[in-house]
Amino acid sequence: MKTIAAWGTSLMTLLAWTLAGCATNPVTGERQLALVSERKELAMGQSAAAEVRRSIGLVGDRGLQNYVAATGLPLARTSERPNLPWSFQVVDDPTPNAFALPGGFIFVTRGLLNLMNSQAQLALVLGHEIGHVTTRHSVTAISRQQLAQIGLGLGTIFVPEVRPFGDAIGAGLGLVFLKHGRDAERQADELSVRYASSHSFDVREGINVFEALGRSGDAQRSALPSWLTTHPAPAERTTALREQLKLIGALGSIVDRSEYLNQIEGLVYGTNPRQGFFRGQTFYHPQLRFQFTLPPGWQAQNLTHAVQAINPQRDAAIVLTLSRAASHNAAALQMAVQPGIRVVDSTSERIGGLPAVLSAFEAQTEGGVVRGIAAHIAHGDRVYELLGYGPVNRFGGSTHEIERALASFAPVTDRATLSVQPRRVGIMRLPRSMSLAEFAQAYPSSIPIEELAVINQIQGPGSRIDAGTLVKRITGGN
Repeated sequence: MKTIAAWGTSLMTLLAWTLAGCATNPVTGERQLALVSERKELAMGQSAAAEVRRSIGLVGDRGLQNYVAATGLPLARTSERPNLPWSFQVVDDPTPNAFALPGGFIFVTRGLLNLMNSQAQLALVLGHEIGHVTTRHSVTAISRQQLAQIGLGLGTIFVPEVRPFGDAIGAGLGLVFLKHGRDAERQADELSVRYASSHSFDVREGINVFEALGRSGDAQRSALPSWLTTHPAPAERTTALREQLKLIGALGSIVDRSEYLNQIEGLVYGTNPRQGFFRGQTFYHPQLRFQFTLPPGWQAQNLTHAVQAINPQRDAAIVLTLSRAASHNAAALQMAVQPGIRVVDSTSERIGGLPAVLSAFEAQTEGGVVRGIAAHIAHGDRVYELLGYGPVNRFGGSTHEIERALASFAPVTDRATLSVQPRRVGIMRLPRSMSLAEFAQAYPSSIPIEELAVINQIQGPGSRIDAGTLVKRITGGN
């Protein structure tokens, strides 16, 4: 949980936009979904992009953001849709992925930047996402996913900053992580090669990207799905790229490894513990100095504005957010006077030694009536709102687990936890030829050597590296 933020336009509003531009003829409906007017497409993309920025957050390095935009914009402006308000941004997430929203809003994660090694590789990834926009794949996919969300068990909870988990989407984010069909992915790959090669990039670098993605694991606990869950198998794409390369006449020569690596030097690697981290089922936030423990088996996500969790049966949720109220009493009153909410009982308590108000409530949501418990807790100069809720007819089975989770909120006092730091990318120029194993021994990294080989796109510990080569190492973390 990084900052306070409000959610953008609701899923149902997006759905209304989509339906307004689509015919109901079952034969031609899919084609008409792809022909939604540009104005509605832009509205859809703008709203979803705002949601991404608020819920995941952007990397704060302005120079890196400009570099990524400067790589992607020339490709987009020579594509089939040059006049879209193209946007290229780096989201603060450790999972290697990239995704496109309707209207030209392209996002790449810092996790994917950490995995790549040249501007040519970046150009190919951005070109792929541009291809999804120019062919309107994202419009079709986002519309299908919206249509699939009708009737989710919990609906939209009354707290405006939060959406509950559903079977198909988590925390309202699933609509932007679109799985395209095999033909759509193949078409985007082909367009990517055309866009990048037309700007003289060496498109053979795409093979290294696919291989690195295929070797990378998804060990981070993240709000985003991994690249491997949203794209076809790397081996299949590598084979297709090799076939496409045979049809290209003169290959471009721009790789630009040095400048790319200089741009990502110092970038956070993996999860950033300063913004909150899980140790088992306990969530710690060193900057805000609090902790709380989720029930066993509950699946959680740490988003920009909230920590959210859902039980294994997917019929109860726990949400932690920051309240804008001036005090815990004011926050509890603010919740109680919201339309559609009935507070059944409210008492003053101390939770983790902190002043708090504990309230039992029922609320009318889009998905029906939910029952829950709210704890408003004063800690430092902030007020925390910790909610546990579920459908009224099934809430009883989760009551005790939720009560224990709310009661576990407490200040963090452990010095090691408070001082935890993220790992970062370092760049070394080799003074002499050596193997990766020798490099790791001379310049230790805080990740296993197998992982070091993957992010450097080197086969293994015994691989030789030439003198003068720029090599990544990962430093810091505790």
